[in-house]
Amino acid sequence: MFAIISTGGKQYKVSKDTILTVNKLDGKDGDKITLNDVLFACDGDKFSVGSPQINGAEISAEIVKQDRDRKILVFKKKRRKNYRRLNGHRQDMTFLKINSLEIPGFENKKVLKKPAASETASEGKTTIKKKAVKKKTVKKVG
Repeated sequence: MFAIISTGGKQYKVSKDTILTVNKLDGKDGDKITLNDVLFACDGDKFSVGSPQINGAEISAEIVKQDRDRKILVFKKKRRKNYRRLNGHRQDMTFLKINSLEIPGFENKKVLKKPAASETASEGKTTIKKKAVKKKTVKKVG
């Protein structure tokens, strides 16, 4: 199941256990928040479209950390006028981890884990290890 949410004037596609970076939100590391601006939701079989938001839909998230983005340099120049300006900017951002998606009309399905490679090999398929081949040395005749 995934959903399209809106926060900070931008839209993000999220699913359970997704970690995303958004513009700064109020709160400290470890705080739980809920996002109500859910625009679209889908679980593969059915979907729901809001107008503009889905009523009663909530996304529960946890603030992983508050940080700042990389520095962006802003350089202005007017040629032949001896005009040059250099400014730097670092945007504040919040890292969110999505804990659950609660959309009315959708069930919270548990994600089935894929079996490990060792489990599938033991189910009747045998694997053969390839042997390393020695490199041949070539003598120069000259």
